[in-house]
Amino acid sequence: MIDPRTFVPTRAFLTKGVGRHKEKLTSFEMALREAHVAAYNLVRVSSIFPPNCQLVSPQEGSKNLMPGQIVFAVVAEAQTNEPSRLAAASIGLAIPADPSHHGYISEHHAFGQRQQSAGDYAEDLAASMLATVLGVPFDPDQAWDQRKEQWLLSGEIVKTMNMSCTAEAQDDGRWVTAVSALIFCG
Repeated sequence: MIDPRTFVPTRAFLTKGVGRHKEKLTSFEMALREAHVAAYNLVRVSSIFPPNCQLVSPQEGSKNLMPGQIVFAVVAEAQTNEPSRLAAASIGLAIPADPSHHGYISEHHAFGQRQQSAGDYAEDLAASMLATVLGVPFDPDQAWDQRKEQWLLSGEIVKTMNMSCTAEAQDDGRWVTAVSALIFCG
């Protein structure tokens, strides 16, 4: 029998990359290369940051991964070849103060949105999901900065962050791909 605890990651890292190429798929591959995760078989998973999971640097997280390995990841990507169109990909992360409780990861893909706005949006999504699970009151009509301050002051949400990437398509017809990801590495 398989022990289900072996499938609960204990470490993760955030990364991002941009790729450009005449072929759409190769543009995605180039973005994964820039993010230093192209050598892995990424399996997309949903939005739970496991209890007691440690966030590490990409360099530290990659030490135990091998080329060809199946690696679970939350991935945001946006692709375009429309001249002057801006593609944004963001991962938001909200970690609870109680390490034995799970956190939330969000992925956000957009066009025409600047990196800061896309990142704030993804971070707000993750924090909102965590706040609702923890029972932390908030007003969804408040500005993100006000909600973030309220959540941090509540003591229930200890950390929120994002990893965001944007890229603008050029006039040469090449595809551009923006990728941001949270990679589970241990």
